[in-house]
Amino acid sequence: MPSYRHEDWNQLVGAFVEVRKGKRSLRRGFVDDAMPDSSAIWLSADGFDGRTFVDKAEGYEVWVEPQQLEGEVAYRMTSSALHGISAETQ
Repeated sequence: MPSYRHEDWNQLVGAFVEVRKGKRSLRRGFVDDAMPDSSAIWLSADGFDGRTFVDKAEGYEVWVEPQQLEGEVAYRMTSSALHGISAETQ
């Protein structure tokens, strides 16, 4: 499944993401927390890496791969957040 660059980082808490800079993939992991203005995220620690701060101003990008969630509403909310479409227009 293709992945998409996501600009609204504050919507990604709990999501599995890939952090890139340019065309280079730097790390994949779960978003532990995010700034309300989407300027930065924290990736959760895993077996190899500690908790990591990712700052959008430093040129990092966050990419997500759509995943099937349980329930029709969960899918619609995820799809609308990913593509910037309001739920009312679907």
